[in-house]
Amino acid sequence: MKLKRIFPFFVAILALMTSCDDEETVTLLNKIQVSSSYVSIPVDGGSTSITVMAEDSWTVENNVEWLTISSASGSAGESTLTFSAESAIDGRTAEVLVQCGGETQRINIIQGLAQIASATCAEVIAGPDSKTYQVTGVCTAIANTTYGNWYLEDETGSIYIYGTLDAKGAERNFLSLGLEVGDEVTVQGPKTTYGTTVELVNVTVIKINKSLVKVDSVENAELPIEGGEFTAYLTCKGQGVSVDIPEDAKSWLSISSIESAGEEVVVKFNAAANTGGDRGTTLTFRTTDGSKNYSTETSLSQKGAIIKATIAEFLAAEVGDTQYRLTGVITSISNTTYGNLYLRDFSGETYVYGIEDFQDKGLKEGDIITLVGKRAEYKGTPQVGSAVLESVIPVTPATIAEVLAKPDDASTYFMITGEITSITNETYGNLYLNDGQSEILVYGCYPGYGATGDDRKYLLADKGIKVGDTLTVIGTRGSYNGTDELMSGIYFSHVSAE
Repeated sequence: MKLKRIFPFFVAILALMTSCDDEETVTLLNKIQVSSSYVSIPVDGGSTSITVMAEDSWTVENNVEWLTISSASGSAGESTLTFSAESAIDGRTAEVLVQCGGETQRINIIQGLAQIASATCAEVIAGPDSKTYQVTGVCTAIANTTYGNWYLEDETGSIYIYGTLDAKGAERNFLSLGLEVGDEVTVQGPKTTYGTTVELVNVTVIKINKSLVKVDSVENAELPIEGGEFTAYLTCKGQGVSVDIPEDAKSWLSISSIESAGEEVVVKFNAAANTGGDRGTTLTFRTTDGSKNYSTETSLSQKGAIIKATIAEFLAAEVGDTQYRLTGVITSISNTTYGNLYLRDFSGETYVYGIEDFQDKGLKEGDIITLVGKRAEYKGTPQVGSAVLESVIPVTPATIAEVLAKPDDASTYFMITGEITSITNETYGNLYLNDGQSEILVYGCYPGYGATGDDRKYLLADKGIKVGDTLTVIGTRGSYNGTDELMSGIYFSHVSAE
């Protein structure tokens, strides 16, 4: 019986001795090995080296500003890799990746002891990246309920929380925390800056202080164009409720009544009829316990009229939910799956970020389309968002001979290309086109679809188009006094003879 107990003991001792012998190479991959996958640098600054054993050439991925590495790459065999850093006020950590033959070796870097600093949002914004902070603030908006992306705000500013761990430290389980807009939260996590956005990444929730006011449900969150009543049902455990309506919504939304029975509060709003585009707002409900303030939010929207606009008017509009109706020619398609394209009328051109069910529409360059969408923007560049196709006028590419063989028809559009042989009217763009086989009079070449009055004038001069240039134009088959014509031409493109 004793021997049975002693034998496993010696096996454990043997295993321990073996692990000690192998301590230098703690991570064993097939293509690459390192003498240590953990590197410690003194907080006062300095260097630490490890040995890299590789079967092939290798590279180092280092995106850490405060860390210097002796080499960004190496060849097969044994190499020395040195990590250096200047002195740090607080401890900090980082991760470096070494790639070799499709394998990745992770090197964990630590300088000093990482200390969690209690800070305000303003101090986090002003502080260095990679430092871990503990912050207390109010959850003002939740952007993603899977990973836990949300906004935290205190009296000094606002920061973005990019990822929230659950009570067991796992990702993608945000809803288990029960965090809601208006709750006071204490979190801790490392800071990073993405573009201009300051973030705490994969934070740990230290404490949630539930808001004393909560929106339980609403009625008529999507109001009709003619207006009506919107109702919010609240639970309030604080000292009364106040309501904030944003300034830009006060002209069409007002409070009609506030009724309370114990902790239950009903707030009713009246929305006026909407003569403009789609609109919406976010309402804030506040309460206090005498020492702290608490808040919660809810949103409502109202359908509006669709505004018919030129592309120039659309580009001048503000980003928002207003719906615009635009008509123009498709000048190019940049994505044939989603329908990302450029649309042009006589006043200008805009980018359309996708058309719903584009692949089923059979649209092509040159077609004249009408769509409805919102004024959106990406990195400062205007675009049409959430576009829905309303109608299509198909345009058929054709030779001049094919157009001449057709009967007069003001509803069928053709696209032809030819050399300008003569210009009979500079102002309106009356000219003759020859494609090498046939010739036709283009009676008017205008800047784009929808041009009327003076907007039809001076295209040729504005674009420097002259005899000998190659012109592509869209128009309908017509005739006048026995002369065959392409009527009311819409400029598509041209190539200068020079």
